Amino acid sequence: MTAQFPVARPRRLRRTAPMRRMVAGTRLHPAELVLPMFVKEGIAEPNPIGSMPGVFQHTRDSLRKAAHEAAEAGVGGLILFGVPAVKDGRGSAADDPEGIVQLAVADLVADVGDALVVMTDTCLDEFTDHGHCGILTPDGEVDNDATLERYAASAVAQARAGSQVIAPSGMMDGQVAAIRAALDGDGFEQIPILAYSAKYASAFYGPFREAAECAPQFGDRNAYQQDPAGPVGEALREVRLDLDEGADAVMVKPALAYLDILRQVRDAVDVPVAAYQVSGEYAMIEAAAANGWIDRDRAIMESLVAIRRAGADMILTYWATEVAAKLR
Repeated sequence: MTAQFPVARPRRLRRTAPMRRMVAGTRLHPAELVLPMFVKEGIAEPNPIGSMPGVFQHTRDSLRKAAHEAAEAGVGGLILFGVPAVKDGRGSAADDPEGIVQLAVADLVADVGDALVVMTDTCLDEFTDHGHCGILTPDGEVDNDATLERYAASAVAQARAGSQVIAPSGMMDGQVAAIRAALDGDGFEQIPILAYSAKYASAFYGPFREAAECAPQFGDRNAYQQDPAGPVGEALREVRLDLDEGADAVMVKPALAYLDILRQVRDAVDVPVAAYQVSGEYAMIEAAAANGWIDRDRAIMESLVAIRRAGADMILTYWATEVAAKLR
């Protein structure tokens, strides 16, 4: 570029709303949005999540209603998390054919499975009485390889119930390979895996743990989730390992604090990349807006545009239905 002011005036392309819309380099589409949803066994009415205004632990009936609203708004997908009535050390409800996730998945696929993609989170933390993402050793550590067997069984149970995408989130080494082998062995070669490949041990998960009732009863998850200050290149290594094991798409979680990682992943792979705008990101904007400190609608859209601009093909966000309706 050789022209300088006053010949060069970048503001010419920003003067009006139609002009800005015409030259926009980043666009959101409803089909790129995925709505995380919670379903809880044994409740008669939807239970509001105090730290996440507008988000609920659903009954099976209210879940179906919310899913219909998402489909009508044009949302691209749903991802389901379940809260069982009974938890134990091995997360038995995770692969129970009559477990709350399997029953709710069947409901959703029957109702909206032709309008959007029904996904299931595959982990154990919502189902274990200790709140960790796997089977524990006698000294209280998560047993990686024993946990893989439970993930595989859970993934097959979800696929049998109708799940259209399996999304393993536990950050166990080898989880994608174990799940791929189990799915293929049970005749589900066509079911894709969206791997939580770069999932960090983040402070931004707090409200989610209230919603999913999955806070660890002791210790933390630092030994299996990635360290926010971890080695340079660790995220890309995790992504490549998951792809080598058969992942069809990969995810970065959280989103806003890790836009640099998201960009690195997007530049490095040729599969779809998802980013999860997590509960803490949602809660901060909602809380600041409730106090009149920020413009809620503008902050929501700006945060989503930032995630899309950084390279996300899909965005998991609790605002998916609201934003999709505005974009149509």
